[in-house]
Amino acid sequence: MKRKCVSAIVSMLMIASAALAGCSYEPPAQSASKPGSDQQAAIDRADEIRVGLDVDAGTMDPRLSHDSSSARVIDLVYDGLVRLSDKMEPQPALAEKWENPDPTTWIFTLRKGVTFHDGTPFTAADVKYTYDSLLDPNVKAPYAKLYAPISKVDVVDDYTVKFTLKQPYAPLLSYLDLGIVPKHVAEKPDQSLSSHPVGTGPYKLVKWEKNSKISFEANDQYWGGAPKTKKVTYFIIPDNSTRVSALEAGDVDFVHSPLSPQDIAKIQNNRDFTVIKTEGLGFTYLNFNTTHPILSDVKVRQAIAHLVNKKVISEELYQGMDKPGKSPLIPPSWAYSDKIEGYPYDPEKAKALFAEAGWKDSDGDGILDKGGKKLSLTLSTHTEDPNRIQTVEYLQHEFSKAGIDAKVSTTEWPTFSSNVMSQKFDIALLGWLSLVDPDRAMYGQFHSKSENNYGKYSNPKVDELLEKGRAVLNQEERARIYQEAARIVTDEVAYDVLLYQGYVAMFTNKLTGFKEHPKGSLYSLKDVEVKK
Repeated sequence: MKRKCVSAIVSMLMIASAALAGCSYEPPAQSASKPGSDQQAAIDRADEIRVGLDVDAGTMDPRLSHDSSSARVIDLVYDGLVRLSDKMEPQPALAEKWENPDPTTWIFTLRKGVTFHDGTPFTAADVKYTYDSLLDPNVKAPYAKLYAPISKVDVVDDYTVKFTLKQPYAPLLSYLDLGIVPKHVAEKPDQSLSSHPVGTGPYKLVKWEKNSKISFEANDQYWGGAPKTKKVTYFIIPDNSTRVSALEAGDVDFVHSPLSPQDIAKIQNNRDFTVIKTEGLGFTYLNFNTTHPILSDVKVRQAIAHLVNKKVISEELYQGMDKPGKSPLIPPSWAYSDKIEGYPYDPEKAKALFAEAGWKDSDGDGILDKGGKKLSLTLSTHTEDPNRIQTVEYLQHEFSKAGIDAKVSTTEWPTFSSNVMSQKFDIALLGWLSLVDPDRAMYGQFHSKSENNYGKYSNPKVDELLEKGRAVLNQEERARIYQEAARIVTDEVAYDVLLYQGYVAMFTNKLTGFKEHPKGSLYSLKDVEVKK
């Protein structure tokens, strides 16, 4: 397609999405408390940070969390044994120090004087309970496989805990930022940390109004020092542009990725706001349901990959905010290799591959067919992200030109994510975040026995490599292992990684003290002050 035509199509898609985005704005401040005067309102705002989030949290239990908004809650309410720095280096949190006397033993010395939000002391028993329950199959923790190499957790004394591993496990420390839950609360059958979290973190949950707002108050007894601002409120504003409009109107103080590139450019030109951009720890991708009758054929998946113009998606739809992707290994990772290329945009090559797979337009209706069946596929994503909607609509156009009967399905995030997890999709557009280790980027997504392998991709060689990558401690050798695995899954198009994500935070200049984190962590809100 000539660039002029591509730009025209992209422009029409952006205008349509912008029109939809502008029709449902309701200032979140209307649902907040209403002080008696403008002066009192200014005082109240100085004690509150108001954050705009794209989707509501799915759960507030760190063991069950699998979405970014849940992570944003956990950032404030819970602490892990470690906290990852912006360089992804483990730093002391609830564990003051640790030692590794042999490849399968880790001993953690815990911080004393820490209490949960209900005043109960934090001890080693809570650490043991958290990880024992996480590994319990009945709990159905979505990321339990990340912790499967843990054989047992023993309480040495109230402030010492020992992890014994089944085998050496290279990424262990990177995953020990998991929030520690209180044993005395979590083991009660009538208690639910999913909706009533109790942690040791800098803020306590006050109220959760689902699909509306989440309110927190400062934990003045926080071991890391009392937060500088008394209240934090998360407002759930699904549409990206509407969320930015709320920032401009002063209804929220802070928004962050996902954001529309045109909105970022607008805020950058406004001196009342600060815009921070950094390389993110995530990618946006097309997930192929490899058990689908059509998509089970690798040649079909490869042909479709040749119909994806990542440069257009990056430059025209995302305006350079996110960069064209190649493989599941992201550029910030020490395992990244630029040599894993994927499939370039090449409609003619796609046509040839379809033909090799037996798909041809036998009746001249413009749709490829085989054995009396049309090549019909549905592209799906969620309604909260206009850029993703534009992307699937653009891909629908490209696929249709190539003879695919392409449809688009967009639903709200809860429905969309549920459909993906239950394998009710053909090709889904979504993303992975917090890829702190190449194991996190690949094991859950591509190991045949992983619960997060939504497309049911299966390759025994990949399974073998991913298991080996966990056990090898030498980083250079691990890099080679993950590059080999990434090359296979890219060649077989288990995923087509469209974009390497950037992370953007935008906030009013009245906020000071925020430090960005490539994970998108909001933990540093505890250090933020709001000017009166």
